Amino acid sequence: MENDKLVTLVRERYAGLARAAQSGCGGGASCGCGTAQADSVISRDLYSSEETANLPSGAVSSSLGCGNPTALAELSPGEVVLDLGSGGGIDVLLSARRVAPGGKAYGVDMTDEMLELARHNAREAGITNVEFLKGQIENIPLPDASVDVIISNCVINLSADKRRVIREAYRVLKPGGRLAISDVVVRGDVPAALRRNIELWVGCVAGALEESEFKRLLLEAGFVEPSIEVTRIYQIDDARPFLEAAGLDVNAVAPLVDGRFTSAFVRATKKR
Repeated sequence: MENDKLVTLVRERYAGLARAAQSGCGGGASCGCGTAQADSVISRDLYSSEETANLPSGAVSSSLGCGNPTALAELSPGEVVLDLGSGGGIDVLLSARRVAPGGKAYGVDMTDEMLELARHNAREAGITNVEFLKGQIENIPLPDASVDVIISNCVINLSADKRRVIREAYRVLKPGGRLAISDVVVRGDVPAALRRNIELWVGCVAGALEESEFKRLLLEAGFVEPSIEVTRIYQIDDARPFLEAAGLDVNAVAPLVDGRFTSAFVRATKKR
C-alpha cells in the first residue's frame, strides 16, 4: 500500500474511534483499526483494575493496544517517556504516574481527534506532567537524545516505513535509553494472501514484522540486546468467524497460520 494512502486510512480510522470514545460508544479495537472479533481476543485484559481505577472512562474505552508496555517498561521517577502513537492517552497517563515526581510523559499522534481526546483525558485525570504532540512516528517532533524510555502499543505495525520509525526512536533516545514496546509480531513464514486476511482480523493495515526481521532492524539502527518476548499467541479458532466470513476453508489453512501471529513485548537499548 502506498504510504500516503496508508496514512490517510489509519488517520481516518483513528479519528472515527476517537469520535466513538467521545460519544460514549468506546473504541476498544486493537491496532487502531481492529474488528469486534479481534477486540475480544487481542485487547482484553491488558490493564489491571488498579491501573484503570482513577483514569477517565474515555481513556480506557479508547485503548487500542495489544499489550501493556507501561507495566513492563520498568519506569522510574524522574524519567522522560515517549509513547509512539499515543491515541487516547492511556499509556501516557499511566507512564506519567510512574515517572512522577520529576518525570514527564510525552505522546505523539498524527490524528487531531485522538490528540483532542488525549488532552481531555489528561485534564479529567488531573495529570499535569504530560504533553501530547502532533506528528508522525516516522518523524518524531522531539530533539536528539531527549528521552529515557520509548513505549508504543500496537502502532509500529501500522507504519509503511518501519525502518525509519526505529531509526527515529534511536535518535531521540538518550545514550543508554530503552525501547519497550508491545506490538503484533509474526513468527515464521505465512503465505501472503493468508497473512493479509489475518492482518485484517487483528486490525493491522500495514502488516506486522516477522520476529527475526524486527530484531534485524533494531540492530541495523544501532540498538543492542534486542529481545522479543511473546505475551499472547493467537490461535486459528480466535479468527475462525472472520476467516470463514472471508470465504476461507479455515481447517485447510490452519496449519499455515495457527500460532504464527502473536502479541509480543519488544525490548532494546541504545548504546551508551
